[in-house]
Amino acid sequence: MSPTQRLRQLLAEPGLLLMPACYDAISARLVENAGYKLSFMSGFSVAAARLGLPDTGLISFAEMLDQLRNICNATSLPIVADGDTGYGNALNVQRTVADFARAGAACVMIEDQVWPKKCGHTKGKQVVSRAEARMKIRAAVDARTRAEVLIMARTDARAVLGYEAALERCHDFVEEGADIIFLEAPESEDEMRRFCREIKRPTMCNLLLGGKTPVLPPVKLGEMGYKIAVYPLELLSAAIVAMQRSLTELANTGVAAKSALSFDELKTLVGFPRYYEGEAKYRAAE
Repeated sequence: MSPTQRLRQLLAEPGLLLMPACYDAISARLVENAGYKLSFMSGFSVAAARLGLPDTGLISFAEMLDQLRNICNATSLPIVADGDTGYGNALNVQRTVADFARAGAACVMIEDQVWPKKCGHTKGKQVVSRAEARMKIRAAVDARTRAEVLIMARTDARAVLGYEAALERCHDFVEEGADIIFLEAPESEDEMRRFCREIKRPTMCNLLLGGKTPVLPPVKLGEMGYKIAVYPLELLSAAIVAMQRSLTELANTGVAAKSALSFDELKTLVGFPRYYEGEAKYRAAE
């Protein structure tokens, strides 16, 4: 099956899907090796890892597309790609959906922030009008008919216009045919429960320690009715902590960190054994 077909199958099965976010090829492979069924290409993490910059619209469409292509080439997991606002108007949205689909994404997330967008749990967000948000999701869904990909519709209106306005936009997105609905940053368990109760589509929750949304255990999220729980910064944060500790240990002792992978383990992870097999298979006769 294609990545999109596998994602459709996962959405049809019972139970909550845990979706750690990746940000490059090796992190995507680690998610797959750990046994998860899907991953999310986080714009926050890609901007941080690739550019060392905040998630404030500074990373470009071309840079995100290039990173997505590398991620999809490194894993067989269905990847939900962060398409931000679509990088422009409704026609830009359609190009984003089509190009991300060609790069291998199983699903593209499109949101209703004003460009340049901001991380969903930080200050300074603004959203486009309800009518424009609806038309951008309509454009994304229309592009879906020409490319094998699902559409996740996201609203950031909760922080700007209030919960009722955000929920109205979610209902609009359902009417337009979005496959997955994401109301960013609900601020209470009651808001989360009502969202899942009213929206008759698979729903996603963003679990960010220190963010605006209560971080609840998977069992409780599943009982609420969520289908996907995304963990956007776990791998990036863990990698930064590990690198900081390794650098400190190296400076203090002059030797490599004892917790680091062995060279053999690292070679296996990046694919040297497969490379050697291919090299032997196609070696020219003497």
